[in-house]
Amino acid sequence: MDFLVTLIDGINDILWGPPMIILLTGTHVWMTWKTGFMQKYIFKGIRLSVSKDPDAEGDITPFGALATALASTIGTGNIIGVATAIVSGGPGAVFWTWIVGVFGIATKYAESLIAIKYRKKMPDGSYIGGAMTALEHLNLKSLGIAFAVIAGLCSFGIGCGVQSNAIADILKNNYQVPVMISGIVIAALTALVVLGGIRSISKVCELLVPFMSLFYFLGCGYILYYNRAYLGETVSLIISSAFTPRAAFGGFVGSTLMVAARYGIARGLFSNESGMGSAPIVAAASQTRNSVRTALISSTGVFWDTVIVCLMTGLVLCSSVVANDAITSVGLDGGQLASLAFAQIPVIGTPLLVFGVITFAFSTILGWNYYGERCMVYLFGEKSAVPYKVLWVIVTFVGAVANLSLVWKISDALNALMAIPNLIAVLLLSKLIVKETKYYLHESRLDERDVELN
Repeated sequence: MDFLVTLIDGINDILWGPPMIILLTGTHVWMTWKTGFMQKYIFKGIRLSVSKDPDAEGDITPFGALATALASTIGTGNIIGVATAIVSGGPGAVFWTWIVGVFGIATKYAESLIAIKYRKKMPDGSYIGGAMTALEHLNLKSLGIAFAVIAGLCSFGIGCGVQSNAIADILKNNYQVPVMISGIVIAALTALVVLGGIRSISKVCELLVPFMSLFYFLGCGYILYYNRAYLGETVSLIISSAFTPRAAFGGFVGSTLMVAARYGIARGLFSNESGMGSAPIVAAASQTRNSVRTALISSTGVFWDTVIVCLMTGLVLCSSVVANDAITSVGLDGGQLASLAFAQIPVIGTPLLVFGVITFAFSTILGWNYYGERCMVYLFGEKSAVPYKVLWVIVTFVGAVANLSLVWKISDALNALMAIPNLIAVLLLSKLIVKETKYYLHESRLDERDVELN
């Protein structure tokens, strides 16, 4: 086992080294520039996300698609992932997590645009799309198959096992709930939802995501008010640590610029999945008039997930370390740091953390189930959907009762491997993305029907 851990760590060092950081951030910046800084339309996207388009073709409403995507992205990465980035890369990692989110909005827009543009209608009337169908359009079907295989494998780790494990772990540590009981309950609740298909998943997500996000936002707001005397120092520390090598200090681990950037970007991707190609899979199921309309709505997911939620978490964790000398990130894992930071707040702290982890993780299980299922259907046909869902429920139970520290490391590697073919599709189709963006977005034609521009 030690050899395997060392091997996976070595693979991650390669995959998440300078080349991947350059590829991801380069794509984010490139698409931001080529689309005319489409981030300025983010509030238009938010408005469109709650506007119905009943005459358009698709499986679910635009808000249902966004809620399902947010369900998968607003997960443990927003809490434990941010804490892990701070533990490994210092407070400067929070800055890089936020930056990769801001620029990642453009990449999420681009990858969603091509997913809906080249989606395919299945014999049962449902839609399937994503990097695999975009790559197939580019006559790179083997690369599309590789993406679907990697995403399918990744779904059981990042989207299922580690999420149920996080729920069971936090219930055991805070309320002494046996992991066996947690596993049974999680598996049962998951089965009730996912066996009903995308419409069942989206309906639950439409109810769960706004509620859990608002509750967590208000709770973090209270904690930041509690730590308000240290917020200025905290923000200054985060920004300076992002650009300046530092020795261990003030409860934080020492870090270099590259280490802070690496962990910040890696956890930013783990959280918002921009460039990874996952959210576009559900965007392709959206009822929409044209690809730009869907892409604009999909891009708002990064805004909510990283620009808002991850930033709130990072400020809460760092300000708590600054405010309390008894809290340190040195020698801890992400979960331990999060528990210590939230526990310092009377009454609301620990329950807020527990609520956040449970709801965020469970919603991720639901969203990623759809991603993996669509990949299996692309590879093996509609007959694979039910066996996949049954296996998914089994993995939620196994994940709750097993030690999955190695799975976290494997998930990081699979994230990078998913991103590569997806980013290839985005970059090869960048001219089309720019053309569609100019026609529909900059020319204010979002209410028009899709037309053939390529």
